[in-house]
Amino acid sequence: MSGPEQTTITEPETSTAESPSVALRNVTKRFDDFTAVDDLSLELGRGEFFTLLGPSGCGKTTTLRMIAGFERPTSGEIAIEGEDVAALPPHKRPTNTVFQSYALFPHLSVEKNVGFGLKRKGVGKDEIAERVAAELQRVGLAREANRRPSQLSGGMQQRVALARALVNLPKVLLLDEPLGALDLKLRKGLQVELKRIQREVGITFVYVTHDQEEALTMSDRIAVMNRGHVEQVSVPEEVYDRPTTTFVAGFIGVSNLMPATVAGAGRVRLDGGPEVGADTGDLDNGERCAAVVRPEKLTVSLDGVGAEVDGKPRVEGVVESSLYLGTATQIVVNLGGDVRMTVLVPNADEAERQRLPGGGAKVSLSWAPEHMHVVRESPNGSG
Repeated sequence: MSGPEQTTITEPETSTAESPSVALRNVTKRFDDFTAVDDLSLELGRGEFFTLLGPSGCGKTTTLRMIAGFERPTSGEIAIEGEDVAALPPHKRPTNTVFQSYALFPHLSVEKNVGFGLKRKGVGKDEIAERVAAELQRVGLAREANRRPSQLSGGMQQRVALARALVNLPKVLLLDEPLGALDLKLRKGLQVELKRIQREVGITFVYVTHDQEEALTMSDRIAVMNRGHVEQVSVPEEVYDRPTTTFVAGFIGVSNLMPATVAGAGRVRLDGGPEVGADTGDLDNGERCAAVVRPEKLTVSLDGVGAEVDGKPRVEGVVESSLYLGTATQIVVNLGGDVRMTVLVPNADEAERQRLPGGGAKVSLSWAPEHMHVVRESPNGSG
């Protein structure tokens, strides 16, 4: 499968004083007639928490496995700390991998599980004891050293797997959806812990996930992948607030996309709506695009009541649903056809919440001009 033409990825400026921790240059991976990763180029800075984010089948895990050495690229180069490793087997690369499945030895204690790799390398007993104790302290399991994996919770077992990887002092730690099997509360707690540990050890983390919130919470930078291509690489705030394609806008956060056409420099016409000012960037006149406004940036009002305050752009629609979410109320508004916009209204005042429009109500949505961002159609399809 040959991929469509890729967008140009503009990377944030980084220091050129040292080579990248991980560099992938024109990497392609094919499985028979299926192209899992297509001409991928990325540079990861040393000590960076870098996340590969995307839906199932987008190529993120295949990319991680090529960095680890479990898969060989069909073509292209992979370098770690400036050394070409594309032909090296996993055990000869300066990496360790943490998987979703903990893969702990059930018959060994926590302490012996963590020190297993060091023992195989012939490291002395005293050094093993010292390094294992330090890593168990780092992950908060010093008191569990003599317990067996079956006596630990899922979160504790994942910490053991993390300590076992870190104790080998890898240059790069690869994490393949390591929190995917945990419940929501535990997963959120470990997200914070993982970021703390990464900052403490100062090594490069390459993290794979399909969970957008997880990526936004932990990452220094995110690469959003779609059908074997990277559609955008940037810091979390930029990926969320200024996505570059309809795929990124729809995958990160709620998909609030209003189809539109570029009406001229700095102007777009919303389908079935007004012509409004917008930063059209390098989009051509007449080019199809979409306008994005995040749910928390929208204001909803009953049709004709307070809808044109301060000259804000507005569109009209009908409320399909209104859901109480605790801290906020989520209102879904149908603008016509398949175009739906989600609004999040904070539940700061109970009286105001009671006045919010319910299902079937005709409403207007408005927003500040600076909160609308125009994106081009994804060249790689919808994913």
